[in-house]
Amino acid sequence: MRALSKPLILKWLNAFMRFSPRALRSSAQHATDVPLQLRGECRAGQVYLVGAGSGDAELLTLKSARLLMQADAVVYDRLVGDDVLAMIPRGSERYYVGKARGHHSVPQAEIGALMVKLAGEGKSVVRLKGGDPAVFARMGEELDALAAAQVPAAIVPGITAASAAAACMGIPLTDRGHAQQLRFVTAQLCREDGTPDWGSLARKDETLVFYMGLSKVSAICHGLRQAGLPDEWPIMLVANASQREQQSLVGTLADMPEQLAAKPLPSPCLIVVGSVVQRVTTSPAAPADLHAAQVFMH
Repeated sequence: MRALSKPLILKWLNAFMRFSPRALRSSAQHATDVPLQLRGECRAGQVYLVGAGSGDAELLTLKSARLLMQADAVVYDRLVGDDVLAMIPRGSERYYVGKARGHHSVPQAEIGALMVKLAGEGKSVVRLKGGDPAVFARMGEELDALAAAQVPAAIVPGITAASAAAACMGIPLTDRGHAQQLRFVTAQLCREDGTPDWGSLARKDETLVFYMGLSKVSAICHGLRQAGLPDEWPIMLVANASQREQQSLVGTLADMPEQLAAKPLPSPCLIVVGSVVQRVTTSPAAPADLHAAQVFMH
């Protein structure tokens, strides 16, 4: 694989730098002196399953940015941030295949067929997914579609919503003083035909992160309380983590449904349950308006 040329490095470095006023004051010549080992290029006829992260363009990986600048075609989801989409060159083809709860604009099979078609035309394709493409993002189904058509693929991880939400709220996802386990759960299991094993989830030595669970908050709180967690057990909701529109609620299993009813949050929203949530009130990295919040635990 050949190293990128200086002009191409400068091109996408400037795309990053425009988000930083301080960086904009630096000269272009200084930018090319940054010792970044950037190698590779988008290959014709290959699909890259790329994580767009949590929406903040500055949290995008360097490899993801490079591929976005090089790809002939980008197939992207609803949860990809506008700042990330702004990095796609004007000459690249764009295909929106976003899904919202109850409104699937493009069936999964058609997304797979589209990627196969574009790669078959000799194009380099970036399949851009919000967060990490391997975490609750149907990447397995898309890999199967590509494998069936013998289309080569590569996976580029991104910052998943759990990491972004915890960081933006100023707490660690894992903390030995609070939990010995971390579990990611899709709240889709809260449907009538897929009730979670609340008994196995209701542990004080574990931090739970529920994805896609905004409409299931009451069921989650009720299920965990019924399975033995105390009413005062901490829970946190974070919507649009890391983005300008970020909103959050911090409370307990007993009061969170009422809090959410009084102050509805938009989707996407992540739910974190565990004693580590109480660190929000003292963390120097937490949003300033949350330091007055009160989280109780036994």
